[in-house]
Amino acid sequence: MRYPFWRVGVFIAAAIWPLLWLYQAWEDVLGPDPGKVLVDRLGVGTLVLLLITLSMTPLQRLTGWAGWIAVRRQLGLWCFAYVVLHLSAYLAFILGFDWSQLGVELRKRPYIIVGALGFVCLLALAGTSNRYSQRRLGSRWKKLHRLAYVVLGLGLLHMLWIVRADLKEWAIYAAISSLLLVLRLPPVTRRIPRLVAKKASSAKKA
Repeated sequence: MRYPFWRVGVFIAAAIWPLLWLYQAWEDVLGPDPGKVLVDRLGVGTLVLLLITLSMTPLQRLTGWAGWIAVRRQLGLWCFAYVVLHLSAYLAFILGFDWSQLGVELRKRPYIIVGALGFVCLLALAGTSNRYSQRRLGSRWKKLHRLAYVVLGLGLLHMLWIVRADLKEWAIYAAISSLLLVLRLPPVTRRIPRLVAKKASSAKKA
Protein backbone atom coordinates (compact mmCIF):
# COMPACT_ATOMS: atom_id res chain seq x y z
CA MET A 1 0.00 0.00 0.00
CA ARG A 2 1.41 3.39 -1.02
CA TYR A 3 1.48 6.32 1.44
CA PRO A 4 0.50 4.25 4.51
CA PHE A 5 1.14 7.03 7.05
CA TRP A 6 -0.79 9.53 4.95
CA ARG A 7 -3.72 7.13 4.67
CA VAL A 8 -3.73 6.42 8.41
CA GLY A 9 -3.51 10.15 9.16
CA VAL A 10 -6.54 10.85 6.96
CA PHE A 11 -8.43 7.97 8.62
CA ILE A 12 -7.74 9.33 12.11
CA ALA A 13 -8.61 12.91 11.11
CA ALA A 14 -11.97 11.81 9.69
CA ALA A 15 -12.82 9.40 12.53
CA ILE A 16 -12.01 11.69 15.44
CA TRP A 17 -14.74 14.30 14.90
CA PRO A 18 -17.86 12.12 15.40
CA LEU A 19 -16.20 10.58 18.45
CA LEU A 20 -15.43 14.03 19.84
CA TRP A 21 -18.98 15.25 19.24
CA LEU A 22 -20.45 12.15 20.90
CA TYR A 23 -18.15 12.70 23.88
CA GLN A 24 -19.27 16.34 24.09
CA ALA A 25 -22.90 15.21 24.01
CA TRP A 26 -22.16 12.69 26.76
CA GLU A 27 -20.53 15.44 28.83
CA ASP A 28 -23.56 17.67 28.21
CA VAL A 29 -21.59 20.55 26.67
CA LEU A 30 -23.60 20.86 23.44
CA GLY A 31 -26.33 23.03 24.93
CA PRO A 32 -29.98 22.28 25.71
CA ASP A 33 -30.58 20.28 22.51
CA PRO A 34 -27.47 18.12 21.92
CA GLY A 35 -29.31 15.86 19.47
CA LYS A 36 -30.00 18.72 17.07
CA VAL A 37 -26.40 19.93 17.40
CA LEU A 38 -25.16 16.44 16.48
CA VAL A 39 -27.49 16.31 13.46
CA ASP A 40 -26.28 19.72 12.28
CA ARG A 41 -22.58 18.99 12.81
CA LEU A 42 -22.76 15.64 11.02
CA GLY A 43 -24.58 17.28 8.13
CA VAL A 44 -21.98 20.03 7.79
CA GLY A 45 -19.25 17.41 8.22
CA THR A 46 -20.69 15.48 5.27
CA LEU A 47 -20.58 18.60 3.09
CA VAL A 48 -17.03 19.46 4.16
CA LEU A 49 -15.82 15.92 3.46
CA LEU A 50 -17.49 15.98 0.04
CA LEU A 51 -15.69 19.24 -0.80
CA ILE A 52 -12.38 17.79 0.39
CA THR A 53 -12.96 14.63 -1.67
CA LEU A 54 -13.72 16.63 -4.81
CA SER A 55 -10.61 18.76 -4.27
CA MET A 56 -8.26 15.75 -4.44
CA THR A 57 -8.11 15.63 -8.26
CA PRO A 58 -7.44 19.37 -8.71
CA LEU A 59 -4.76 19.20 -6.01
CA GLN A 60 -3.11 16.28 -7.76
CA ARG A 61 -3.12 18.16 -11.05
CA LEU A 62 -1.75 21.32 -9.44
CA THR A 63 1.01 19.63 -7.42
CA GLY A 64 1.72 16.42 -9.34
CA TRP A 65 1.62 14.47 -6.06
CA ALA A 66 -0.25 11.15 -6.36
CA GLY A 67 -0.93 11.02 -2.62
CA TRP A 68 -4.03 13.16 -3.06
CA ILE A 69 -5.64 10.55 -5.31
CA ALA A 70 -4.51 7.75 -2.98
CA VAL A 71 -6.94 8.91 -0.28
CA ARG A 72 -9.80 10.06 -2.52
CA ARG A 73 -11.76 6.82 -2.23
CA GLN A 74 -11.26 6.71 1.53
CA LEU A 75 -12.52 10.27 1.86
CA GLY A 76 -15.53 9.46 -0.30
CA LEU A 77 -16.41 6.53 1.94
CA TRP A 78 -15.99 8.71 5.02
CA CYS A 79 -18.37 11.18 3.42
CA PHE A 80 -20.92 8.38 3.11
CA ALA A 81 -20.28 7.30 6.72
CA TYR A 82 -20.97 10.85 7.91
CA VAL A 83 -24.23 11.08 5.96
CA VAL A 84 -25.34 7.73 7.44
CA LEU A 85 -24.59 9.10 10.92
CA HIS A 86 -26.39 12.34 10.02
CA LEU A 87 -29.48 10.42 8.93
CA SER A 88 -29.31 8.11 11.95
CA ALA A 89 -29.02 11.08 14.32
CA TYR A 90 -32.01 12.74 12.62
CA LEU A 91 -34.13 9.60 12.99
CA ALA A 92 -33.07 9.13 16.63
CA PHE A 93 -32.98 12.66 18.03
CA ILE A 94 -35.47 14.57 15.87
CA LEU A 95 -38.04 11.88 15.06
CA GLY A 96 -37.41 9.59 18.03
CA PHE A 97 -37.81 6.70 15.55
CA ASP A 98 -41.47 7.69 15.18
CA TRP A 99 -41.97 6.63 11.56
CA SER A 100 -45.50 8.06 11.45
CA GLN A 101 -43.98 11.49 12.00
CA LEU A 102 -41.76 11.14 8.93
CA GLY A 103 -44.59 11.85 6.50
CA VAL A 104 -45.48 15.02 8.42
CA GLU A 105 -41.84 16.14 8.36
CA LEU A 106 -41.59 15.56 4.61
CA ARG A 107 -44.66 17.75 3.99
CA LYS A 108 -43.56 20.52 6.36
CA ARG A 109 -39.85 20.48 5.46
CA PRO A 110 -39.21 19.69 1.76
CA TYR A 111 -35.45 20.10 2.32
CA ILE A 112 -35.58 16.62 3.87
CA ILE A 113 -36.55 15.24 0.45
CA VAL A 114 -33.54 17.05 -1.06
CA GLY A 115 -31.30 15.53 1.61
CA ALA A 116 -32.79 12.08 0.98
CA LEU A 117 -32.00 12.38 -2.75
CA GLY A 118 -28.42 13.29 -1.86
CA PHE A 119 -28.22 10.25 0.41
CA VAL A 120 -29.44 7.92 -2.36
CA CYS A 121 -26.81 9.32 -4.73
CA LEU A 122 -24.07 8.88 -2.14
CA LEU A 123 -25.27 5.33 -1.53
CA ALA A 124 -24.85 4.60 -5.26
CA LEU A 125 -21.36 6.13 -5.23
CA ALA A 126 -20.26 4.24 -2.11
CA GLY A 127 -21.65 0.97 -3.46
CA THR A 128 -19.66 1.31 -6.69
CA SER A 129 -16.43 2.72 -5.24
CA ASN A 130 -14.67 -0.67 -5.40
CA ARG A 131 -12.39 -1.91 -8.17
CA TYR A 132 -14.84 -4.64 -9.16
CA SER A 133 -17.46 -2.00 -10.00
CA GLN A 134 -14.85 -0.01 -11.92
CA ARG A 135 -14.04 -3.02 -14.09
CA ARG A 136 -17.69 -4.01 -14.44
CA LEU A 137 -18.96 -0.56 -15.43
CA GLY A 138 -15.98 0.46 -17.55
CA SER A 139 -16.35 3.96 -19.00
CA ARG A 140 -19.77 4.29 -17.37
CA TRP A 141 -18.10 4.30 -13.94
CA LYS A 142 -16.69 7.82 -14.40
CA LYS A 143 -20.04 9.08 -15.65
CA LEU A 144 -21.77 7.59 -12.62
CA HIS A 145 -19.29 9.13 -10.20
CA ARG A 146 -19.94 12.58 -11.61
CA LEU A 147 -23.04 12.26 -9.44
CA ALA A 148 -20.76 13.60 -6.71
CA TYR A 149 -21.34 17.08 -8.17
CA VAL A 150 -25.09 16.48 -8.14
CA VAL A 151 -24.78 15.51 -4.48
CA LEU A 152 -22.82 18.70 -3.87
CA GLY A 153 -25.62 20.78 -5.40
CA LEU A 154 -28.25 18.92 -3.37
CA GLY A 155 -26.19 19.34 -0.20
CA LEU A 156 -25.85 23.08 -0.74
CA LEU A 157 -29.58 23.41 -1.43
CA HIS A 158 -30.39 21.31 1.65
CA MET A 159 -28.18 23.53 3.82
CA LEU A 160 -29.47 26.77 2.27
CA TRP A 161 -33.05 25.75 2.99
CA ILE A 162 -32.13 25.15 6.64
CA VAL A 163 -29.98 28.21 7.45
CA ARG A 164 -31.85 30.83 5.37
CA ALA A 165 -31.20 33.87 7.59
CA ASP A 166 -27.48 33.32 8.28
CA LEU A 167 -25.84 32.74 4.92
CA LYS A 168 -22.22 33.55 5.78
CA GLU A 169 -21.07 29.96 6.35
CA TRP A 170 -23.17 28.69 3.45
CA ALA A 171 -21.64 31.30 1.13
CA ILE A 172 -18.15 30.00 1.95
CA TYR A 173 -19.10 26.45 0.99
CA ALA A 174 -20.87 27.71 -2.14
CA ALA A 175 -17.78 29.69 -3.18
CA ILE A 176 -15.50 26.66 -2.72
CA SER A 177 -17.97 24.54 -4.68
CA SER A 178 -17.99 27.08 -7.51
CA LEU A 179 -14.20 27.03 -7.62
CA LEU A 180 -14.15 23.24 -7.82
CA LEU A 181 -16.67 23.33 -10.66
CA VAL A 182 -14.57 25.89 -12.54
CA LEU A 183 -11.53 23.65 -12.14
CA ARG A 184 -13.52 20.87 -13.82
CA LEU A 185 -14.15 22.92 -16.97
CA PRO A 186 -12.20 21.41 -19.93
CA PRO A 187 -10.31 24.64 -20.83
CA VAL A 188 -9.16 25.00 -17.21
CA THR A 189 -8.39 21.29 -16.87
CA ARG A 190 -6.19 21.39 -19.97
CA ARG A 191 -4.37 24.50 -18.81
CA ILE A 192 -3.42 23.25 -15.33
CA PRO A 193 -0.76 20.69 -16.46
CA ARG A 194 0.89 23.37 -18.63
CA LEU A 195 1.01 25.78 -15.70
CA VAL A 196 2.49 23.10 -13.43
CA ALA A 197 5.10 22.15 -16.05
CA LYS A 198 6.01 25.82 -16.57
CA LYS A 199 6.38 26.34 -12.83
CA ALA A 200 8.58 23.24 -12.49
CA SER A 201 10.74 24.38 -15.39
CA SER A 202 11.19 27.83 -13.82
CA ALA A 203 12.14 26.24 -10.51
CA LYS A 204 14.80 24.10 -12.17
CA LYS A 205 16.34 27.09 -13.94
CA ALA A 206 16.44 29.03 -10.68
